[in-house]
Amino acid sequence: MSSWLIALIGGVLIGLSATGLLLFNGRIAGVSGIVNGLTKRSSGVEWVWRAAFVAGLAAAGGVTVHLLHQATASPARLPVLLLAGILVGFGTSLGGGCTSGHGVCGLGRFSVRSLVAVLTFMASAIVTVLLTHHWFGSVA
Repeated sequence: MSSWLIALIGGVLIGLSATGLLLFNGRIAGVSGIVNGLTKRSSGVEWVWRAAFVAGLAAAGGVTVHLLHQATASPARLPVLLLAGILVGFGTSLGGGCTSGHGVCGLGRFSVRSLVAVLTFMASAIVTVLLTHHWFGSVA
């Protein structure tokens, strides 16, 4: 199966999932907010749907790697990955959400705040690639 078709199917599934969560649960599919809610000792039903969502993300990734036989490990070393995770957590807190919340759900609701956040994400990603791959070489 060609990579553009896999990406298209994945994008459609993400959109349908985000729409379903909003329609049937009244919740935004922002991963950072969902994970944050798991840490707050919420009520049984609230915690269960959040845990199921996160488990589904992990399971879907595992199933996809298995079915497509395209397992790739990150070339980055563990300290770089840990630092990246900390920076992402800080960024989602600072930005009031993550790429899934702003990019998938916020833009779909025509949120100006989400548009600004997505433009900031993209600009930061472009600068990061320029610095790490073109100016300093790979830091991984």
